Amino acid sequence: MVEKFFPDEIVDKVQDIDLGKLWNKGIKGLLLDIDNTLVPSYMKEADNSAIKWIKEAKNRGFKLCIVSNAAKRRVEKFNERIKLNAIYRALKPMSGSFRRAVALMGLKPGETATIGDQVFTDIYGGKRLGIYTILVKPLHKKESLFVRLKRYPERYILKKYYEAIKKGKSNR
Repeated sequence: MVEKFFPDEIVDKVQDIDLGKLWNKGIKGLLLDIDNTLVPSYMKEADNSAIKWIKEAKNRGFKLCIVSNAAKRRVEKFNERIKLNAIYRALKPMSGSFRRAVALMGLKPGETATIGDQVFTDIYGGKRLGIYTILVKPLHKKESLFVRLKRYPERYILKKYYEAIKKGKSNR
């Protein structure tokens, strides 16, 4: 039952993602969360580290799209320097925004990975469509009360995930 929340991969930060490995798996597009994934949630704009990683992904041939539950103003401010396709108020984990993002990139779900810091929005939403999912550890502890409350059941999911890996039963 909890397996539907298991990410395909977990990394500390986006810069730790092996883009070559993803490309070799047939992944051609990346759906990107902003808050606590690319930058800490208190940062308004893309920082140099995020910009450098995005340029590297683009240079390797990946198509990119921001998929964020944040408001339009937040997403537009973040996107000023990087100019990616972007979907705001995505209502993740509902599948509509994921479908729209995949279509914007001209890809299929199986050619796409979603990258985010939350199991119940980014990971579950991607898995519902057969999108490869990558969970990153949150960049900062400053989060809304709602997100902090969701972290408790996430810990249970991740405990079960690591137990499944030990037993050789994960989806990796």
